[in-house]
Amino acid sequence: MMFRKLFLLFLCIAVTYLSFASSEGCYAKLDSNILSIGNNRIERNFFWNGGQLITKNIIDKQSSKIWINQNETADFVIPGISGKPENAKWSSSVVKETPIAPAHLEVVIEYNIGMLQLKRVYRIFQNTPAITTDSYLKTISDSLEWDPKDIAIIDQVSLPGKHWRIESVEFFDATDRYNTLVNKTKGISYRSDSRFRGNLLFAFDMGGTNGLFFLKEAPSSINQLYYPGYDFITNYGSLKNVGLGVKPSDLLENRGEWIKTYNSVLGVFDNSPNNHLYALRSYQKNRHNLIENRDEMIVMNTWGDRADLNRLTEDYCLEQMKACSELGITHFQIDWGWQEGTKGDNNKKSIDVWSPNRQLYPNGFDKLIKEGKKLGVELCLYFVPKTANNNSAWEEDADAIINLYKNHGVRIFKIDGQKMQSKLAEINTQKMYDKVMKNTDYNVVFNLDITNSPRGGYFYMTETGNLFVENRYTSWANYYPYQTLRNLWMLSEYVPAERMMFEFLNKWKNQDNYSGEDLYSPRNYSLDYLFAITMPSQPLAFFDATGLPNNALKNRNIINIYKQIQHDLHQGYIFPIGEEPNGESWTGFQSLHSDRGYFIIYRENSNKVTEELETFLDDGVTVQIKSLTDMSYSTIQIAGKSGRISFSLPEKNCFDIYEYIIIKGV
Repeated sequence: MMFRKLFLLFLCIAVTYLSFASSEGCYAKLDSNILSIGNNRIERNFFWNGGQLITKNIIDKQSSKIWINQNETADFVIPGISGKPENAKWSSSVVKETPIAPAHLEVVIEYNIGMLQLKRVYRIFQNTPAITTDSYLKTISDSLEWDPKDIAIIDQVSLPGKHWRIESVEFFDATDRYNTLVNKTKGISYRSDSRFRGNLLFAFDMGGTNGLFFLKEAPSSINQLYYPGYDFITNYGSLKNVGLGVKPSDLLENRGEWIKTYNSVLGVFDNSPNNHLYALRSYQKNRHNLIENRDEMIVMNTWGDRADLNRLTEDYCLEQMKACSELGITHFQIDWGWQEGTKGDNNKKSIDVWSPNRQLYPNGFDKLIKEGKKLGVELCLYFVPKTANNNSAWEEDADAIINLYKNHGVRIFKIDGQKMQSKLAEINTQKMYDKVMKNTDYNVVFNLDITNSPRGGYFYMTETGNLFVENRYTSWANYYPYQTLRNLWMLSEYVPAERMMFEFLNKWKNQDNYSGEDLYSPRNYSLDYLFAITMPSQPLAFFDATGLPNNALKNRNIINIYKQIQHDLHQGYIFPIGEEPNGESWTGFQSLHSDRGYFIIYRENSNKVTEELETFLDDGVTVQIKSLTDMSYSTIQIAGKSGRISFSLPEKNCFDIYEYIIIKGV
């Protein structure tokens, strides 16, 4: 106690002025050594400590819970870097809204310890129970060392109490190799350091009614740079987010340039049912804009049928676009093979390699885009950045994409073949993204392929579009509808479904590759069902549309029904409900708005005609549920324990889409 009093006295002498900034309900102020950053949902207060901030407390404003930090060391620690912080300064500014991000407040603190310069940027969005911390390092020195065996801490808090339930969540991309993409680990924090893997850590106060979460905005654990083997350390109420993704040589090789570490997000929640998920999703929703005519899509991609690339002619593309229009598909994407230099020759400039192949497209893309506008189908392309020398040709790649946008009218690009195996490769990739966004007024959208190689995963450098999550093929007999549904179902608890693309394939193609006794082969499902699996995401038709038989859809209007609700469905908080898909379950998704929403329910190969599913409805609420595929179906139910609602579906491997309204005053 005496140490803390002396410590506070020192701080009072060090900083005595008042400064204040605010924007859209977000604010920052420095008053007599205490820096406060907050909004209507959260406030985090820091001891100034010469700019090397130490958390004083964290306030959950909705529940009025105040967490008093027990730690007297800085929040950001690099072992081996010691000394007095010097030349501290702070500023705050309003970052204006762009098409991809809402306006928000940024608070920047800079200081140096010896020859190491440090910058911490705190970002806070309105009505969001979380604050993001970005950290940057820089040096002008010829030598800089810290022991890579000692684990750097990118953020930490130490909270009172010994009874903390921990849940960590690890995510897997590189989906060409992995087919279980989420792994949860649960434990009780104890006095010895416990280590957890994953991008996400929830900490529940077992003796109270509140909790906190850390989100590490970094690649998946399997792909992080200089990975220490874990992402979080707990010791009773001590919670540490660890692993910089940066080593001293990165700073020396980029001397004088700010090098960004992995981000840390700290959020608060109370222990009411599912509030930890709502808090995380609130942050994810409020930091990204979802614009209907920019971000919503149903994409046909030419790679899924694994057919000859010579077919990708102008006439072929026109036929595909016509077939897409008839089905209701909104975007047609030409994958690998459309470009002039199909081998991606590193001796050629990207702008030359990535131009329309003149033999395939004698009119360039003009005719396709013109006809596409008449058909209501937008042309999209595939693009592979050059990876040689840590993506050093990033500016060429950016110019090639900008050229395709400005001179050829293409707006959406699948980005594949990336490699971010070093910090410099990450830096150059981000530079490419930034240049494209700024030079196209943020109109370009990237479908970021995360199926292979070290890439950004689910939480890192994802601002530019959505995630192309997996490749599955009937030609390889590795497309199983329940497995695609399972992957989307598991991820959607923590990753917004509308920020991902999931595929549905031509069930009639390559049927001989599957055993006739295989209950889960694509042939045993309708194409309507295969499409419905992807509805919570941005659906990906992974086939040649002209290769489908006549009347491929049982309900020819199903895609149009979906398009009418697609944006509203995606604006809700989408979470998985029911059982984990296994080919035999009753499962589904719920999209939550304040007093209404949607259910998408799937009866897999289950003998049950009717099943009760736990939902995100409050116990005891009265809800009216209407089918969107059968206008005669409407029911009123009272949600049971854990929001249980009864659903009926007449056949195995079938589905339905429902809208619901909570009836008040009943």
